[in-house]
Amino acid sequence: MVREPGATVVHGALDDETARAARRIAEKAEAVDDVAGLSEQAFAAIGTDRVTHVVSSDGGSLVGYANITPGRDDEPAMVEAVVDPPGRGQGVGDELIAAALEEAGPGSRAWAHGDLPAAQAVARSRGLVSLRELLSMRRPLGDPQNPLPPLTVPDDLVLRTYAGSGDDAEILRVNNAAFDWHPEQGGWSIDEITARTGSDWFDPEGLFLVFDRADPDILLGFHWTKVHPATDTEPSIGEVYIVGVDTGTQGRGLGKLLTLAGLIHLEERGLPIVELYVEGDNAAALHTYEKLGFTRHSIDVAYGRPITP
Repeated sequence: MVREPGATVVHGALDDETARAARRIAEKAEAVDDVAGLSEQAFAAIGTDRVTHVVSSDGGSLVGYANITPGRDDEPAMVEAVVDPPGRGQGVGDELIAAALEEAGPGSRAWAHGDLPAAQAVARSRGLVSLRELLSMRRPLGDPQNPLPPLTVPDDLVLRTYAGSGDDAEILRVNNAAFDWHPEQGGWSIDEITARTGSDWFDPEGLFLVFDRADPDILLGFHWTKVHPATDTEPSIGEVYIVGVDTGTQGRGLGKLLTLAGLIHLEERGLPIVELYVEGDNAAALHTYEKLGFTRHSIDVAYGRPITP
């Protein structure tokens, strides 16, 4: 049977059946590719009206899904797409990206998680170029040949873990100050905090907060760790989920201190590997993580039209 070409743009929330099918496709693609087809944010948005949806079907069955996250302030809209593995090789991905970028408007970009060959081929066919890179870095834990350095907390600092919702406002403040430039991480509301503290994976003992001893109510920085359950291809993995340091406190080594505290916590939980994501052009962060033993594992690329001066 020849598939009818075309992708459909959906404004507003998807119906429940289509949303379930989109989640299944994303999960199947991750199992096949060993890389998530959609980011955490894009996957969570499948059942909502926060994004614009693009769907492709064959004989009444969903074979491809994309969504468009509007840009914050002057940032471009971001597209993420995933194709059902059995339906690949029929132009579904190309159709989804074309329809989504047209709907998203000038300057929009499309993420290619893992920058797989199929995604590179779609980018070439559409005249898209790499405009942003997000690196995945990993290091082993519990390896006597690659030990973590000892953790030393200066006397003028207080390091503790999350104590409940009373910490949320300060975490939000520091997050938005530290990531005011970041398309996805910046501009959060309290809803983004409570959604994560209320999730199944959240562990209050894995959220580290640092304060000045002289002003213990004002947060200086935080490190939010996360644990991913084991899959058919990988063991359970720890993640340096978010490290945020208030802009007025940079230069005190708080990023390294917080990162190390979280790594030790994950190692004590018996996790064999820890991963993190960092912007490819963030030289300072890359230097910090490389000094802590991280090496590059994979890359996500945001493709878009070439930027003209």
